[in-house]
Amino acid sequence: MKRNTLTILLLLVSLITFSQETTPKAYKSGEWLQYRMSYSGFLKAGTATLELKETVLDGKKVYHAKGFGKTSTIIGWFFKVRDTYESYFDTETSKPYLFKRDVNEGGHIIRRDIKFDHKNKIATIHDHKYKKVTQEPIGNVQDMISSFYYLRNINIDTLKVGDEIGMDMFFDSKTYPFKLRYLGTEILKTKFGKVKTIKLRPIVQAGRVFKESESVTIWVTADDNKIPIKLKASLAVGSLRAELKAFKGLANSFKIIFD
Repeated sequence: MKRNTLTILLLLVSLITFSQETTPKAYKSGEWLQYRMSYSGFLKAGTATLELKETVLDGKKVYHAKGFGKTSTIIGWFFKVRDTYESYFDTETSKPYLFKRDVNEGGHIIRRDIKFDHKNKIATIHDHKYKKVTQEPIGNVQDMISSFYYLRNINIDTLKVGDEIGMDMFFDSKTYPFKLRYLGTEILKTKFGKVKTIKLRPIVQAGRVFKESESVTIWVTADDNKIPIKLKASLAVGSLRAELKAFKGLANSFKIIFD
C-alpha cells in the first residue's frame, strides 16, 4: 500500500462536502463520522474518523475539528499509520486559526503546527521535528480540515453537471488550488439503506499516487448534512475505497429512501 494513502483520504474527505448557505446549518458541535477503508476492493486498509467540538482559543469561541486515520492490523504488519489532524476555526466564517498535523506513516514522522494571521495575511509554520519556524504569505485560504466545514456552506443550487467549484488550501507550507467537478445526483445502496447523493469528482494531480487526474469519485449525502458517504479512487498501485461506517451528533436528520 502506497505511503500517505490515509493522508490522501483525509485530505479528500476534508474537501468534498458542501451545502446551501442557509439554515439549517450542515453541522454542529458533537458531530462524529467514521469511515471504513479497503484496498483493492477486498483488503481492509483501516479507519478514519472526524469529530467536531466547540471550544475556546485565545479567548475566542471556535470549533475544534479532529481527524484521525489508522491502518488495520493486517496492513499495520507491513506499514503502520497513525495520522492526527486538528483544526481550530471560526464558528461563523470557518476561517482557520490553528492547524496541527501529527503524522507517523511507517516511521515517516511529521509534527507541524500552522498559525493563521488573516489580518496580516501570514501563516507561521512551526516544524517541531526540525525545530524550525518559518512564515509564508497567504490569501483567502482554508486548512485541510477546516475546508470540510467551510465547503459545506457553499450554495450549489445553480450548479449544472460539469460545473466546477474552486478554492485555495494551505497545506504544509504552500497554497494549493483545488477544483471539484459536479456530476449530478445518484441513489446509492448503503448499509443504512438507499440514500440520495451528490456525485463529485476532485481534479487531482496524476503521478505518484493517482492513476489519472480524474480517478477519484465521491458521493455526498443530498440532505442538509452533506456528509461524504462513499469514495472510490484508482491509485498508481491498486485502488482505494472508503464508506461511511458510523455517525452520531448530526445537525439534521439522515434521510433514507424507503421503497
